[in-house]
Amino acid sequence: MRYNYFKRDISWLSFNYRVLLEADDDRLPLYERINFISIYSSNLEEFYKIRVADHKAIASGIARNDEETMQSATELLQEISNEVNRQLEDRVRIYEHKILPGLQKNHIIFYQSRNVEPFHRQFVRDFFREEIFPFLQPVPVSKDKVVSFLRDNRLYLAVRLFKRNTPKDDPECVQYFVMKTPYSKVPRFIELPGRKGNYYLMFIEDIIKSNLDMIFPGYIVDCSYCIKISRDADILIDDNDSHTDIVETIKKKVKKRKIGAVSRFVYDRHIPGDFLNFLVDAFNINPHELVPGDKHLNLEDLRMLPNPNKTADWSEKPAPMKLACLNSKESIFRYVAKKDLMIHYPYHSFGHFTHFLYEAAHDPLTREIMITQYRVAENSVIINTLMAAARNGKKVTVFVELKARFDEENNLATAEMMKASGINIIYSIPGLKVHAKVALVLRRNDKGEPARSYAHISTGNFNEKTAGIYADVSLFTSDKVIVDDLHNLFLALQGKKNPEFKRLLVTRFNLIPQLEKLIGDEIDLARKGKGGRIILKMNALQDTIMIDRLYEASQQGVKIDLIIRGICCLIPGQPYSENIRVTRIVDSFLEHARVWYFGNGGHPKIFLGSPDWMRRNLYRRIEAVVPILDPSLRQEMTDMLDIQLSDNRKACFVDDKLRNIFKKDPALPPVRAQYTFYEYLSNASRGKETEKEAEEAEERKGLNI
Repeated sequence: MRYNYFKRDISWLSFNYRVLLEADDDRLPLYERINFISIYSSNLEEFYKIRVADHKAIASGIARNDEETMQSATELLQEISNEVNRQLEDRVRIYEHKILPGLQKNHIIFYQSRNVEPFHRQFVRDFFREEIFPFLQPVPVSKDKVVSFLRDNRLYLAVRLFKRNTPKDDPECVQYFVMKTPYSKVPRFIELPGRKGNYYLMFIEDIIKSNLDMIFPGYIVDCSYCIKISRDADILIDDNDSHTDIVETIKKKVKKRKIGAVSRFVYDRHIPGDFLNFLVDAFNINPHELVPGDKHLNLEDLRMLPNPNKTADWSEKPAPMKLACLNSKESIFRYVAKKDLMIHYPYHSFGHFTHFLYEAAHDPLTREIMITQYRVAENSVIINTLMAAARNGKKVTVFVELKARFDEENNLATAEMMKASGINIIYSIPGLKVHAKVALVLRRNDKGEPARSYAHISTGNFNEKTAGIYADVSLFTSDKVIVDDLHNLFLALQGKKNPEFKRLLVTRFNLIPQLEKLIGDEIDLARKGKGGRIILKMNALQDTIMIDRLYEASQQGVKIDLIIRGICCLIPGQPYSENIRVTRIVDSFLEHARVWYFGNGGHPKIFLGSPDWMRRNLYRRIEAVVPILDPSLRQEMTDMLDIQLSDNRKACFVDDKLRNIFKKDPALPPVRAQYTFYEYLSNASRGKETEKEAEEAEERKGLNI
């Protein structure tokens, strides 16, 4: 049977559209909806820098790909363009007909043009003269000679002028200029004086437009429009580069990112055709690179929109909770020595992980700390703790992935700082990315004999910033088999050949065979009439080999639920996928956890780890997955998945046309999974504290030695 699949990038656009739909939800706080427009715009910017840039290179014959021809790349680019233009219409509708009136309802007047009320004109004039004008550098543009290079993702104002007292139809009298808006020096959004209980905001580019006569005296300003360029930001590293070569190559290539090939030229869609044609010729823009935009571009900046009215509707997310069973006096080592521990971010405090490292850094039995770093937070407490451990005489080994896109410079600078403090740094492996999120604490007693050691496996980066907004899960365990497996993984990263893994599943070693077996076991159960159940929670599903296995399982009667936030190339609702449902959840936190559930005839096998089922994750990266051994934690993960599948507020079904179909059933009580799960964890934490108190009481009686 021939199976079909969604196109990866069209599926991603479906996800990003779902992000945009959050801005359309009147039930959400206004500024949270504004933030979703920012996220949507930022996502799209990166999409053009990476994915569209790759397809353009193939379509033009500059690059080759075994999976894509010049013709198919060209057709896909057109399909992407059509979908992005369709989404723009909704983005404009939401912004102009919902967000702006919502601000006005909260007494926030956000000017959308250079025209302001008479009582603000002098302020705008003075502000421009004193705060903006000194930073402007108009650059003339002509078809014969381009003297301006448009930098990546910078907002420019294109201006058309006529000399005074000359006929407009004389081409010699027309002049064109571009100016980069200086909001690295001046905020993008300017607060104007309030009046009669109202607050006022204005875009910096509108202030510039209203004062162009001061910049070009002796000219008549015909019109002005915003433009921007998105450039190819992908960094290709030769698989044959040595470790030293990778460091030097990344340093050089990151510097060139801002001058990469054009992936899109975005313009105010109200610009006259002849003006646009002039710019296309002057900057040598390919017509396929043209992407119409709204009057105001770079709306990712809306995340910085001031809220001058402090009583306006504001988003309040649940505050991270500390586990009651891990109070300030409790040793994480002592707790995990008795029982595995699971942490859910951002519902639980990331401080528990930093506490784990702090305890390792000061524990007299700790001999070595090993950890991976994929995206390093700036001014990281984790890094400072690791450096403190090195100063305390612990051997500290950190694998730093330099090829983490858009974090290369920060990762490299942090690695060099750690290296200077005495930490052993392992850099990127040529030809591979290390995406595993793992940490290991190895301990020995005073006689040099192995003492209880600890492993930590997570679905998310060890990053304080993202831990506050990404929904992830991590496991602390002292299980000796898992500890040994993780030690073997770190040795493999340092060059050890043929490592063995007994419980840990690691890509490029034993993950794929184990996944095949797990799916096969559910198929066997279904064939025997004993059911068959799979729940897979991931960010993305693309690999056609694994999709085919899920199609086969569906045809054999296995009931499959996919909770996939982003890309999903599996098509539900087909004869070969009638037992598969695809659910997408977009809410206050970014769903980022990877959790796999296999029913196993009523004795579930549950795993968590770092990989999505993308080809790059399964075949071109080092990823780590751990089984959940503790029955109570398996139940906790099962409950989490059940809550997510019950969501009827923020969950959508993805149908066979990639539409986001909101789950609605008036007969059922409303369930908003992220907030319901927060309450679930809060109740569970109180329960664990009660159990801990009872256990301590028994110990004091001498009944539980």
